[in-house]
Amino acid sequence: MPAARRPTSSQLDLFCVTMNSFTRITALLLTSLNATNGFHIVLAGGTGNVGRELSSKLVEDGHDVTILCRNAFLAGAPSRVSSDFGWLGKSFLEKYPGVKLRDWDGGDLLDIVGQDWIGWQDDTLSKADCVVNLCGGFTQQREMATERLVRESLRCNPTALQITVAPKDDELRMISNVAVESKMKRLKLCEDLVSQNCVNYENMRLQANRLEEECDNIKQVIYARLS
Repeated sequence: MPAARRPTSSQLDLFCVTMNSFTRITALLLTSLNATNGFHIVLAGGTGNVGRELSSKLVEDGHDVTILCRNAFLAGAPSRVSSDFGWLGKSFLEKYPGVKLRDWDGGDLLDIVGQDWIGWQDDTLSKADCVVNLCGGFTQQREMATERLVRESLRCNPTALQITVAPKDDELRMISNVAVESKMKRLKLCEDLVSQNCVNYENMRLQANRLEEECDNIKQVIYARLS
């Protein structure tokens, strides 16, 4: 039986070029498939003004949006029940059927008010192309929610794009004049949790008085990073 011939260097080079081309073509096809079918985008804490504006824009562009909230029933009620919880309303959800609400624990087991929060990681986070953290406030709850998102993303979807959204430092001084330095440190800590643990991330500082413009900026970052 004749001995097997070893491939020449030119043959090996041709093989490598072919495999690299195959890899690039596969990546382009996957990107094209996502662009055609739309992305799966998760908004944590998306029942406020930014979440309302951003989710409607994303759905209009053909993407699916899931909003993680403390109580999906109250967030989707025909009228606002309590100012303590975020609210989008039944009419908004009917107008934008691509927006879905999902209960989650927000990192604080003592603050659970939704009825069906168990399993949000596996049925929502695991399918996300992008996770946008819109959790507001400047208390420890913000840190806990960010840590929860990062930890669960690393467990079930480590390559998803992670975006944190927070006000700029100078604007924070304008909208909140109490314990400003402490709040600034908390925002930086949340950003560090993402940048030090996630491989695919973007920390964004926005101006609250330019809601539509800044939501467009978030949207463009999502598209640029996922393309």
